Amino acid sequence: MHYVSLAIAQLKDIQGLIAWGGYTVLAAIIFAETGLLIGFFLPGDSLLVTAGLFAAKGDLNIFILFGLLVVMAVVGDAVGYWFGRTTGPKIFTREKSIFFAKDHLIHAKHFYEKYGSKTIIIARFIPIIRTFAPIVAGVGEMPYKKFLPYNILGGVGWIASMLSIGFFLGRLIPNIESRIDYVILAVIILSILPGVIEVMRNRTQAKAQK
Repeated sequence: MHYVSLAIAQLKDIQGLIAWGGYTVLAAIIFAETGLLIGFFLPGDSLLVTAGLFAAKGDLNIFILFGLLVVMAVVGDAVGYWFGRTTGPKIFTREKSIFFAKDHLIHAKHFYEKYGSKTIIIARFIPIIRTFAPIVAGVGEMPYKKFLPYNILGGVGWIASMLSIGFFLGRLIPNIESRIDYVILAVIILSILPGVIEVMRNRTQAKAQK
């Protein structure tokens, strides 16, 4: 419950951040979460849903949002890919620091080994993994011509789905801003659900092998 309360407080701050910085802040955060190592802690899903709510009220243009943020998401993943391609396997030997989470990188590597190329799409919908997956693809020397279509499909799917949730909720439910806590809670659940499913699946498989 402490995590949920902290996340809700953080997302309420996001509303103020979007109102203050608009498209510029949104673009910068989406790029940072997908293209920079230090972006793994940023709340991309919640940010996008909240942006959709703003668009539903008419404060932001949904089409400009979609186009701009898809570009930022695709460029961000491309930057992550080339960073991994440039640094190579030696990145895994770096010590964990404030700006580098080695355990997250290793977890993304295992995820990539399990799901292969489609990880680039799946990872878009999983916090933290989406930051490190393109780096791992670069380290693994996945051909860029193969990486690019997965990158575009994942970016379009992620941005479109998250913005749509906020936009249509804002249009369908009057004064939903007064119930933002429920929206935020739903976003948190959706964000952690893939990880929960994966953990449960691994435990089931481990029990079956005993």
